[in-house]
Amino acid sequence: MDKRLDRAAKICTARGTQFTPQRRAVFRLILEARTPITAYELLNLLRVSHANATPATIYRAIEFLAANDLIHKVESLSAFIPCIDVAGHGHAAQFYICQRCGAVAERDNTAVLEALEAAAAEIGFQSANIIVEVEGLCSACARR
Repeated sequence: MDKRLDRAAKICTARGTQFTPQRRAVFRLILEARTPITAYELLNLLRVSHANATPATIYRAIEFLAANDLIHKVESLSAFIPCIDVAGHGHAAQFYICQRCGAVAERDNTAVLEALEAAAAEIGFQSANIIVEVEGLCSACARR
Protein backbone atom coordinates (compact mmCIF):
# COMPACT_ATOMS: atom_id res chain seq x y z
CA MET A 1 0.00 0.00 0.00
CA ASP A 2 2.72 2.47 0.96
CA LYS A 3 4.63 1.72 -2.25
CA ARG A 4 1.54 2.45 -4.31
CA LEU A 5 0.94 5.70 -2.43
CA ASP A 6 4.60 6.72 -2.78
CA ARG A 7 4.47 5.95 -6.51
CA ALA A 8 1.38 8.14 -6.86
CA ALA A 9 3.19 10.95 -5.05
CA LYS A 10 6.14 10.64 -7.46
CA ILE A 11 3.82 10.72 -10.46
CA CYS A 12 2.19 13.89 -9.15
CA THR A 13 5.53 15.54 -8.40
CA ALA A 14 6.76 14.71 -11.91
CA ARG A 15 3.63 16.37 -13.30
CA GLY A 16 4.10 19.45 -11.14
CA THR A 17 1.07 18.73 -8.95
CA GLN A 18 0.84 18.23 -5.21
CA PHE A 19 -0.19 14.95 -3.64
CA THR A 20 -1.37 16.54 -0.42
CA PRO A 21 -1.99 14.53 2.76
CA GLN A 22 -5.75 14.82 2.20
CA ARG A 23 -5.50 13.60 -1.41
CA ARG A 24 -3.28 10.78 -0.19
CA ALA A 25 -5.88 9.85 2.44
CA VAL A 26 -8.66 9.73 -0.16
CA PHE A 27 -6.51 7.68 -2.54
CA ARG A 28 -5.70 5.26 0.30
CA LEU A 29 -9.42 4.79 0.97
CA ILE A 30 -10.04 4.02 -2.70
CA LEU A 31 -7.13 1.56 -2.73
CA GLU A 32 -8.43 -0.15 0.42
CA ALA A 33 -12.00 -0.53 -0.86
CA ARG A 34 -12.80 -4.06 -2.00
CA THR A 35 -15.45 -2.83 -4.44
CA PRO A 36 -16.04 0.51 -6.18
CA ILE A 37 -16.64 3.24 -3.63
CA THR A 38 -18.95 6.24 -3.94
CA ALA A 39 -18.09 9.80 -3.04
CA TYR A 40 -20.37 9.74 -0.01
CA GLU A 41 -18.89 6.47 1.22
CA LEU A 42 -15.47 8.11 0.88
CA LEU A 43 -16.69 11.15 2.78
CA ASN A 44 -17.94 9.04 5.68
CA LEU A 45 -14.66 7.14 5.86
CA LEU A 46 -12.54 10.28 5.53
CA ARG A 47 -14.39 11.95 8.40
CA VAL A 48 -12.91 9.34 10.75
CA SER A 49 -9.48 10.96 10.33
CA HIS A 50 -10.52 14.38 8.96
CA ALA A 51 -13.58 15.43 10.96
CA ASN A 52 -14.10 18.64 8.99
CA ALA A 53 -14.20 16.94 5.57
CA THR A 54 -17.05 18.11 3.34
CA PRO A 55 -18.48 16.83 0.06
CA ALA A 56 -16.38 19.48 -1.70
CA THR A 57 -13.26 18.01 -0.06
CA ILE A 58 -14.01 14.62 -1.59
CA TYR A 59 -15.00 15.92 -4.99
CA ARG A 60 -11.85 18.03 -5.27
CA ALA A 61 -9.70 15.04 -4.30
CA ILE A 62 -11.53 12.76 -6.74
CA GLU A 63 -11.14 15.32 -9.53
CA PHE A 64 -7.42 15.58 -8.80
CA LEU A 65 -6.90 11.80 -8.64
CA ALA A 66 -8.81 11.26 -11.89
CA ALA A 67 -6.96 14.11 -13.65
CA ASN A 68 -3.69 12.46 -12.66
CA ASP A 69 -4.89 9.07 -13.98
CA LEU A 70 -4.73 7.40 -10.57
CA ILE A 71 -8.41 6.42 -10.39
CA HIS A 72 -11.32 5.69 -12.69
CA LYS A 73 -14.99 6.44 -12.33
CA VAL A 74 -17.24 3.48 -13.02
CA GLU A 75 -20.03 5.51 -14.58
CA SER A 76 -22.88 3.03 -14.17
CA LEU A 77 -22.17 2.78 -10.44
CA SER A 78 -21.16 6.41 -9.92
CA ALA A 79 -18.25 5.02 -7.92
CA PHE A 80 -14.47 4.99 -8.07
CA ILE A 81 -11.71 2.40 -8.37
CA PRO A 82 -7.93 2.71 -8.49
CA CYS A 83 -6.31 2.44 -11.90
CA ILE A 84 -4.59 -0.92 -12.39
CA ASP A 85 -1.53 0.75 -13.87
CA VAL A 86 0.80 1.90 -11.11
CA ALA A 87 2.42 4.32 -13.56
CA GLY A 88 -0.81 6.29 -13.59
CA HIS A 89 -1.13 6.81 -17.33
CA GLY A 90 -4.33 7.63 -19.16
CA HIS A 91 -5.90 4.82 -21.15
CA ALA A 92 -9.24 3.62 -22.39
CA ALA A 93 -10.05 0.85 -19.95
CA GLN A 94 -12.79 -1.70 -19.97
CA PHE A 95 -14.61 -2.48 -16.73
CA TYR A 96 -16.18 -5.85 -15.99
CA ILE A 97 -18.74 -5.42 -13.21
CA CYS A 98 -20.02 -8.41 -11.23
CA GLN A 99 -23.74 -8.11 -10.61
CA ARG A 100 -23.56 -10.43 -7.61
CA CYS A 101 -20.54 -9.41 -5.51
CA GLY A 102 -19.94 -5.90 -6.89
CA ALA A 103 -16.30 -6.49 -7.84
CA VAL A 104 -14.96 -4.60 -10.82
CA ALA A 105 -12.10 -5.90 -12.95
CA GLU A 106 -10.28 -3.42 -15.16
CA ARG A 107 -8.65 -4.40 -18.42
CA ASP A 108 -6.73 -2.31 -20.92
CA ASN A 109 -7.32 -4.22 -24.14
CA THR A 110 -6.20 -2.10 -27.07
CA ALA A 111 -8.04 -4.35 -29.54
CA VAL A 112 -11.34 -3.30 -27.95
CA LEU A 113 -10.39 0.37 -28.25
CA GLU A 114 -9.29 -0.07 -31.86
CA ALA A 115 -12.54 -1.84 -32.75
CA LEU A 116 -14.61 0.95 -31.22
CA GLU A 117 -12.53 3.64 -32.94
CA ALA A 118 -12.92 1.84 -36.29
CA ALA A 119 -16.69 1.54 -35.80
CA ALA A 120 -16.87 5.25 -34.99
CA ALA A 121 -14.78 6.17 -38.04
CA GLU A 122 -17.12 4.17 -40.29
CA ILE A 123 -19.91 6.61 -39.49
CA GLY A 124 -17.69 9.70 -39.36
CA PHE A 125 -17.94 9.91 -35.59
CA GLN A 126 -15.04 11.43 -33.67
CA SER A 127 -14.96 9.92 -30.20
CA ALA A 128 -13.63 11.97 -27.33
CA ASN A 129 -13.94 9.52 -24.47
CA ILE A 130 -14.54 5.80 -24.62
CA ILE A 131 -15.80 4.00 -21.55
CA VAL A 132 -16.73 0.32 -21.77
CA GLU A 133 -18.62 -1.29 -18.91
CA VAL A 134 -19.71 -4.91 -19.08
CA GLU A 135 -22.07 -6.34 -16.48
CA GLY A 136 -22.24 -10.03 -15.63
CA LEU A 137 -20.70 -12.46 -13.18
CA CYS A 138 -17.08 -12.63 -12.13
CA SER A 139 -15.39 -16.02 -12.34
CA ALA A 140 -15.83 -16.67 -8.60
CA CYS A 141 -19.55 -15.90 -8.65
CA ALA A 142 -20.07 -17.81 -11.89
CA ARG A 143 -18.59 -20.93 -10.25
CA ARG A 144 -21.05 -20.74 -7.33
